[in-house]
Amino acid sequence: MVKRLLNILSREITGLHEAAFLLGAFALLAQFLGLVRDRSLAHFFGVGGELDIYYAAFRIPDLLFVSIASLVSLTVLIPILTEKMGKRDEARAFLDSIFTSFFFLMALVSIVAFFFMPQLTKLMFPGFVDEGARATLVHLARIILLSPTLLGVSNVLGGITQTHRKFFLYAISPVLYNFGIIVGILVFYPVFGVSGLGFGVVLGGFLHMGIQLPYILKSGYLPRFTWKVRVREIWRVAMISLPRTLALSMAQISFLVLLALASQMREGSIAVFNLSYNLQSVPVSIIGVSYSVAAFPILTRFFSSGARERFERYMVTAAKHIIFWSMPAFSLFIVVRAQIVRVILGSGMFSWNDTKLTAALLAMFAFSVVAQCISLLFIRGLYAAGETRKPLIVNLISSCSIIVVALMLVSLFNEHPTFRFFAEAIFKIGDVPGSVVLMLPLGYSLGMMLNALLLWILFGKKFKSHAREIGTTAFHSFGASIIMGAVSYGLLNVFDGVFDINTFVGIFLQGFLAGIGGIIVFVFVLLALKNDELRDVLASLHRKFWKTHAIAAEQGEL
Repeated sequence: MVKRLLNILSREITGLHEAAFLLGAFALLAQFLGLVRDRSLAHFFGVGGELDIYYAAFRIPDLLFVSIASLVSLTVLIPILTEKMGKRDEARAFLDSIFTSFFFLMALVSIVAFFFMPQLTKLMFPGFVDEGARATLVHLARIILLSPTLLGVSNVLGGITQTHRKFFLYAISPVLYNFGIIVGILVFYPVFGVSGLGFGVVLGGFLHMGIQLPYILKSGYLPRFTWKVRVREIWRVAMISLPRTLALSMAQISFLVLLALASQMREGSIAVFNLSYNLQSVPVSIIGVSYSVAAFPILTRFFSSGARERFERYMVTAAKHIIFWSMPAFSLFIVVRAQIVRVILGSGMFSWNDTKLTAALLAMFAFSVVAQCISLLFIRGLYAAGETRKPLIVNLISSCSIIVVALMLVSLFNEHPTFRFFAEAIFKIGDVPGSVVLMLPLGYSLGMMLNALLLWILFGKKFKSHAREIGTTAFHSFGASIIMGAVSYGLLNVFDGVFDINTFVGIFLQGFLAGIGGIIVFVFVLLALKNDELRDVLASLHRKFWKTHAIAAEQGEL
């Protein structure tokens, strides 16, 4: 009996890794195109006022998307649709009600935002004092307002495709979304000017939604407008989604406040903040999102069936592997940050000073990569256990702390030269103007670390903490990552005299070979420690993980 249970658990854990690898592969592809998008923007605009306007134009549509589209979250829609698929008419009526309610609510809010955009942008971005810049910001934000509706409808369609186990269709959508934005930069912008950038975002939204339409039409489940809205079911979905929606909205508001502060700093501060944030989001998406999304359906099943011990075991396994992967990512981002930034963004108008400042911000964000990844798992674990209020409270505390700490750090940086010189000396940016923006990602990281700590405490109180087992993995991964970082740093200095780091090929080879050398040492250290996570990963890679059925992660923001 015990052996049988262990075999079942082993298959489930193996399935976790395979599903995470599949989701990670899709995330890697989407993030790759996202980096191509950012490189194109950096190439044509550099870090300056135009790129500030572009990134600022996303924030109000993004807030609307998170606040409203998350009410039709896949984590809510898929279980209800699965329950109703046995009765086709019931499923269709439910979909029609969801689609109609969401579409008209989003359209109404978007129309209001369209007319009040001048006032909203003036309130949220007080640093844009130039009338021409503000007019451009308003114009671009109004075009991008179409995207929340398109992506929200895509979420509804994603519920249908994933319920029918067509996981590839929704998983490929973020890739097409970034492709549309790249088309806007490379094709539409030269023709339509700044409007072309907005048209590219809208095209990305159409592609995100459109890839699913052929199958939806074939299945006969295409949602339609209806006057017979099932208010009770809509209310049920809204109430289930509300805590998550509020939590996401507060996170967006804290991010918006940081950008409002950046708008009052040197021109280009919004751009450098967003570029560095997007870079640090790569490991968070590939590791944190992939493992937490892969684990969520099984965690929900375990808890609902009363298998509490298996629920805890699965959480511990996922947590250990998130730590296993995110620790070395944190180390490499600290050590080879300048090479990463220069290779990915360093062309055209993107100067060496832009590189140094972006690399410094990337390092500040990297301090919380592990915390961000593990927080995603604990939040979904608490949701699977039926806890929605506590994660909301934790998110409120951490969002407020991000704002307060960032304000304090900016004040400290401006008023105390010793602190400023210390911060600039660590990252070698004393000669770079506008270095105060460095305090914003530091405030963000400290808030996210507090978020992870509070979630850890909450989860430990509700379940057995298994702290010793997770602590062993953390010790192995952290120790190996420190050694990896030291080796990579030493190799950077060695290759500095071998390659011409003033060229793309030279800086790429310096960073790549230093990183590879560090990773090899990381693996050998873990082999010497007989690390269980490394063994599990190697075993899972021998299986055909690309054939795994896994619910794809939904679009988190524009």
